[in-house]
Amino acid sequence: MARRTAKQKAATRKLVALNRRRKSTRKGMRRKTARRAYTGLKRRVRRRSSSSLKRPTRRRNMRKSVRSIFGSSTLKKVALGVGGGAMAALAINAIAPQFSNIAKPAGAYALGGIEGIIGSFALDMFANRGSSSPTSNGGTL
Repeated sequence: MARRTAKQKAATRKLVALNRRRKSTRKGMRRKTARRAYTGLKRRVRRRSSSSLKRPTRRRNMRKSVRSIFGSSTLKKVALGVGGGAMAALAINAIAPQFSNIAKPAGAYALGGIEGIIGSFALDMFANRGSSSPTSNGGTL
């Protein structure tokens, strides 16, 4: 084993003296008051659930996807826009029928924003496609 030189011993003594002077609170040490120095030291115990009690993940994932579709804010805005557009069109149609085409997108925007307008236009497009038979347009069979 190699012997330590005088410089090495002096450096060690200096470090030991510096460490003794340090008065800051370290992990695990106690303060003068009752609280701990670092509160995040305690390890939390995780409980493992047995595999027999777990439900199938397929059912759980399906529920999450259904909730995300029907619980999304975009779908709510679309529904509000469609309803608002229909109500505005009915109200304006009773007062001034010439402005009912303008009132529908305005009502959709007022309640649903941009998503409401898009939903209202999409619903009108699909509704008109279903009723566009030759007899409804005045044509012959």
